Amino acid sequence: MAITAAQVKELREMTGAGMMDAKKALTEAEGDMDAAVDWLRTKGLAKAAKKSGRTAAEGLVAVAVEGGTGVAVEVNAETDFVAKNAEFQEMVGDISKAALKESDVAALAEAEIQGKKVKDVLTDKIAKIGENMTLRRMQKIEGDKVVSYVHNAAGDGMGNIGVLVAITGDDEAFGRQVAMHIAAANPASLSENDLEPSIVEKERQVQIDIARQSGKPEQVIEKMIEGRMKKYLAEITLLGQAFVIDPDKTVAQAAADAGVEITGYVRMQVGEGIEKKEEDFAAEVAKAAQGG
Repeated sequence: MAITAAQVKELREMTGAGMMDAKKALTEAEGDMDAAVDWLRTKGLAKAAKKSGRTAAEGLVAVAVEGGTGVAVEVNAETDFVAKNAEFQEMVGDISKAALKESDVAALAEAEIQGKKVKDVLTDKIAKIGENMTLRRMQKIEGDKVVSYVHNAAGDGMGNIGVLVAITGDDEAFGRQVAMHIAAANPASLSENDLEPSIVEKERQVQIDIARQSGKPEQVIEKMIEGRMKKYLAEITLLGQAFVIDPDKTVAQAAADAGVEITGYVRMQVGEGIEKKEEDFAAEVAKAAQGG
């Protein structure tokens, strides 16, 4: 059967496929639009598979809050240009809202947005935009109130760093200040009680080694270690840190003054922990010229 230009145009608008690909899909599907979409999607899967080996360390963190539940989701891409792409941002926003009802990232991948599973929407977007993308992780938090903050916002509720703070009390403005503090100070835990024992023990051993090099008496060394560990723990725990809004107070003191209790937090930054493959600009241009 003859394929019309209007059909090709409609399929291109639906899928973002090239003109020749759209025409071929319609020919293969004998003009059936749904079958043509499926044909293109199958080809998209093949394209996506070729891109899956590329490092995806850019992208966006999105936060969503509903009642006393908050969630942060990281979706990665290969370049920061994609983070500015309106379609990518819309997809990430939809994923973050879906995450409010899911328990972990595996369940989120199977959840539906836009009438499709998240993992399939992601695959389609890989084929259309032409970059590897990954749904990397999600973290949930619950409390009486959950306040969110996004640093370097690229869109509504999404950016480079996403923070969620669970509080009791009515001062949400203070909760937002705490969220901004967390984005800047990047504490290791809420309090000393929440720290991994191995982190504390490693630092203690370092301080013991440093103190013993001083040659001072053992009782003096013990006091030196105690003082240095107290300072170290204050610097890396949220409640012990000097509050960025009022450095004369700790976060714990500022919270008490505000009539707020901080019960938990989530801080998620794009690409943290991913080893990025570095290439110099000349090598990148040469690679592109060779079709790499």
